[in-house]
Amino acid sequence: MEGKMDEAPAPKRAKIVSEDTCKPIDNLTGNTMSGFKRDRHGNEKRLNNGSRPAPKPKVAVVRNAYTPMFEQLRDELDAHHDRRDRLGKVSRDVTGLSKKIIFALQRVRTINPDLPPQIQAEVDSRLAEISKLLATMAPDVQGINRYRYSRSLMCLEELAEALTFAHYLKTQTLLKPDELSAFVEELTRKGAVSVDKDKDKDVPMPDAGNTPAPASGEQGTANDDNKLVEEEEQRQSKPEPPTMSTTEDDYFYGVFDLSGEMMRFATTSTALTGKMAGAEDERTIVEDMHELGSFFEMLPMKAGDRKQWEKKLDVMRQSVRKVERLGYDRMIRGSERPQGWVPDLTADQPGEDEE
Repeated sequence: MEGKMDEAPAPKRAKIVSEDTCKPIDNLTGNTMSGFKRDRHGNEKRLNNGSRPAPKPKVAVVRNAYTPMFEQLRDELDAHHDRRDRLGKVSRDVTGLSKKIIFALQRVRTINPDLPPQIQAEVDSRLAEISKLLATMAPDVQGINRYRYSRSLMCLEELAEALTFAHYLKTQTLLKPDELSAFVEELTRKGAVSVDKDKDKDVPMPDAGNTPAPASGEQGTANDDNKLVEEEEQRQSKPEPPTMSTTEDDYFYGVFDLSGEMMRFATTSTALTGKMAGAEDERTIVEDMHELGSFFEMLPMKAGDRKQWEKKLDVMRQSVRKVERLGYDRMIRGSERPQGWVPDLTADQPGEDEE
């Protein structure tokens, strides 16, 4: 035991980085530790005779009549993956901005043609950002690509939800599919104009030494007129920027999600104002929810994604039942409820009757 304890521990093979080669160096041998294979102990692998293994020869690329075809397929796949990644990144940004619009609209307490100035300004600023993002997405989703990358364009459902919710708070009506598509196209055009203006701002100014001296009198006015004419001609000759539009799926699934936002709006507005949102003498949000739910109940089941359709429809039924219960409690026991009272909507869950 004493002999074993007296033995000095084996030195560790620490790695030090060389200042000249920026490669790790073995502190025992002083050799660099890169450029050849090593075993699990960090020692250099060699052949039986002690020499280093010869590097493998590079195999020449064989080209034949099919090589250009496969190279074209490779380029198309690379472009496809790059396009999908770009759309996915921009789609996440549009989704986040659309959610922020919905959060701002949930601070509204009554249905009114004019939103509060602070909320309207926030919505406008978010829409301006969304318009620029849509303009960057538009060139990649033209033609068949609009449906090829539909899963990467889920942001349009969230945008449809935000726009239909804002339209309902102003008019107490449902935004039509063609109106939604036209609004999104107009957003894309405005975004393209804003992007072009931003690019013009990024153009570097000429040096002071190379700047020509300003002309005076009639010559300066003529030069300004010529510049304006040239800019107008360039603007007219410039092709129309590509636009984006919504599909039936974007509209339907966006309206599905709208029912949940209407339920939250009905709950908060009733708790804070003491009455159901809408014109109580003519129409309240309870009737709007009934009509919206009946509209989707009458629609035939969509053949594309049956599971998602059924899930959305089930969530809408829950939202309609919650608003119904809110209206019943207010009409039956409204005078007994204190101001700010909110019903326990969690009790109305699927499967409760079975228990």
